[in-house]
Amino acid sequence: MNIDHVATLRQARRGIDPDPIVAAREAECGGADGVTIHLREDRRHVQDADALTLRETLRVGLNFEMATTREMVDFAIALRPDSAMLVPEGRTEITTEGGLDIVASPDAIAAVIARLAGAGIPASVFVDASEDQVRAAARAGAGICEIHTGAYANAFAEEGGLGPAAAAELKAIAAMGRVAIDLGMKFNAGHGLNEANVRAVAVLPGIYELHIGHAIVSQSIFHGMREAVARMKRLVER
Repeated sequence: MNIDHVATLRQARRGIDPDPIVAAREAECGGADGVTIHLREDRRHVQDADALTLRETLRVGLNFEMATTREMVDFAIALRPDSAMLVPEGRTEITTEGGLDIVASPDAIAAVIARLAGAGIPASVFVDASEDQVRAAARAGAGICEIHTGAYANAFAEEGGLGPAAAAELKAIAAMGRVAIDLGMKFNAGHGLNEANVRAVAVLPGIYELHIGHAIVSQSIFHGMREAVARMKRLVER
C-alpha cells in the first residue's frame, strides 16, 4: 500500500491532517502486507519526519521509493527500510511517468545498489516492460524488478476493459516478469492498478508483490482506509 497521496492531501494545506502515519496503521489493519512511501527530492508529499516515524511504528515492511541521488542514498542508509526501490523522478511530472532507464547509466545504478546492499538494504528497480531494462537491472545487481504497469492501466481505461491494447501490454508485463525470474530477481508490478484492472495482473505466473496506492486512497474517501485496503486485498487474493 502506497500512502503518498494521503500526504499529498495533507500538504495541500501544509497542516497535520490527514496523517499518513494513521493511514499506514489503518492499511495494516486492512491487511496490507507492506507500506510504500516515496520521499521525493522536492518533498511534495511525504516528509522526512513521516519516513522516520513509519520506520519506528510499522509492523509490516517499509518499502522506500527513492531517486538515485547521493542525498537519497544517504537517507535510505540511515532509515534502513526493508527494501529500497529506485525510481526516476522529474520536477514537472504529476506522478512517476515511466520506468528507470538503467541502460543509459548502468554503472551509476549499480553503484547505488551496491551501497544499499552494503547497508543490508535489498534494492528494487522500477522499469518499463523492456527486456533491455530488465536484463540491465540484473547486471546492476537488483534483487527485485518491479514492472511498470502504467501503460496497461491506461489502455484498460481507454478500452473500457481488457481490449487488444491492454492485452498486449499485459502480455509484455508477463513476458518481462518471466525474464526477471529467470535472471534470479523477484517479479513485482505496480502503477495505475485499481479494482477494475488488478485481477489480470494478480494472476500472472510468479508475481511476488503488487504495489498499489492512488486507487486505494481514492476508494478510502468512500469506504474508509481500512475497508479500501481490505477490498483490494480480497481481489488480489481471489
